Amino acid sequence: MERNIMWTPWSEPGLEHLHLLQQDGNILADSIIVGVSNRMPFRLHYEITCDSHWEVKELSLTILSGSGKSIKIQADGQGHWSTNTGDPVPSLEGCIDVDISATPFTNTLPIRRLELRPGQAVELLVAYVLIPEIELRAARQRYTCLELNSSGGLYKFESMESEFRAELPVDTDGLVIDYPGLFKSIWRS
Repeated sequence: MERNIMWTPWSEPGLEHLHLLQQDGNILADSIIVGVSNRMPFRLHYEITCDSHWEVKELSLTILSGSGKSIKIQADGQGHWSTNTGDPVPSLEGCIDVDISATPFTNTLPIRRLELRPGQAVELLVAYVLIPEIELRAARQRYTCLELNSSGGLYKFESMESEFRAELPVDTDGLVIDYPGLFKSIWRS
């Protein structure tokens, strides 16, 4: 599988270009985001490496403007995270997936990994990254498969820490087509 997709935010200027490649038993998501948060522009590069079952193995992200702050962490697929120097990250204990606030792509990770059937729901802990601050913390979320069809499916996303809810239509690869109020797909190949 090789895909390119672009999303734009609903309410502020911005654009994400994601290149997704599956090869040699790994899945690599490589993306650039140009956006605005709290009236401040930012540029972000992130890479997420997963195994063939969509379990996150590595997250690397860098703010390319301003602070230049970056994070690089590894996961073992069992909820244990470490820095690139091998130090454990106890605040992420139990997190399997990653959720980056500035992209709809990270919703694909649990959608693909869990392979839910219609009516099934799973509550999970994710490594949440707030952009552009690059604040990293654990967050509890729930995904429910509402529908599967020949063009993809529909999933309900719920933050267990707030009242935020969204229904996410996805294509056959589990990539978000439209994230109501936040992101919309503008180009796909």
